[in-house]
Amino acid sequence: MSHALHDSLIGRDYLRCADLTAAEAELVLDRAVELRADPKQPLLAGATLGLYFAKHSTRTRISFTAGMTQLGGSAMALTPEELQLSRGESLQDTARALSRYLDALAVRTHEHVELEAWAEWATVPVINALTADEHPCQALADALTIRDRLGSLSGVRVAWVGDGSNVLTSLAELGRLLGYEVVAACPPGYESPGLAGSTVVDPREAVRGADVVVTDTWISMGQERDRLQRLVDLGPYRLDTDLLALASPDAFVMHCLPAHPGEEITPEVLYGERSAIWDEAENRLHVQKALLCLLLGA
Repeated sequence: MSHALHDSLIGRDYLRCADLTAAEAELVLDRAVELRADPKQPLLAGATLGLYFAKHSTRTRISFTAGMTQLGGSAMALTPEELQLSRGESLQDTARALSRYLDALAVRTHEHVELEAWAEWATVPVINALTADEHPCQALADALTIRDRLGSLSGVRVAWVGDGSNVLTSLAELGRLLGYEVVAACPPGYESPGLAGSTVVDPREAVRGADVVVTDTWISMGQERDRLQRLVDLGPYRLDTDLLALASPDAFVMHCLPAHPGEEITPEVLYGERSAIWDEAENRLHVQKALLCLLLGA
C-alpha cells in the first residue's frame, strides 16, 4: 500500500462517494477486510467520535459506536434537543466547540446543505451518516458485500428496483468509481437525480441477467404522509421470487434495511438463501472502522 495514498485521506471529510478517488475507495474496502479479520485492534485508543443524529437510526448509530469501541476509542451520541442548538446557538459555534473535544464527527440529518455547513465549520473530519441526498457509508458496505461474493466489482451488473432513494444515488456514484454498473427501475417521479440515462421503467428489464438485485424501503423517514400513494405507485416494483428469477442464476439480493416484508420485498426473498442482506448490514461496521482509521491516520 502506498504511504502517499494512505496519507491522502488523513483529516478529510467524507460527505459524498465522489469525495474519494477510485484508489482511495479500494483502499477503504481493503482496510475493511483487514479489520474484519482482526477486529479488536486499539488503533484509535483514546479517540472520540461524536454522533450528531437528527434522524432515527439503528445500524448506523450502533455500527459506529461498536466500531469505535473495537478500535479502542469511544463514541458519544448527540441529538439536537440535547445541545444548545435547540436553544438558538448557531451551528457554526457548535461545530467550532465540538471540534475542540472530538476527533471526528458523524452527522445524520435531513438536508445535505446542513451537513456541508458542519464540514465547513468543524476542524475535524466530518462523515456523512445519511442525508436526503446520499448515504455513502452504506454504499461502501454494499460494494464490499458485492466484492466479497463475486470476487471483483469490475463489470458487475447491479439492478435496483423501487424508489430512487439516497442509497441508490450513492451506490451508483460509487459504481462509477469502482467499475460496476447500476441500472435502476423506478416509477415516473421516483427516479434518482444522479442516474440520468441509467433508469428504466420496467423492473423486469433492469433485473434480467443482473448479478445483484437491490431494493430499499418505499416509505423513508419524512414520507409517511404519502404512504398510501407510494404503495400504489411502487406496488409493481416489489422484489419477489418471480422477479428475482429473471436475474443471473447466482445473483443475490441486498437491502440497506429497515425492511418492510410484503411491501418492497417479500419475506421469501428477504430471508431466503439468495439474500446477502445480513452480511451487508455487518459490513457497515467494517467499512466505517476502515474509514475512521484512514481519516484519523491510524
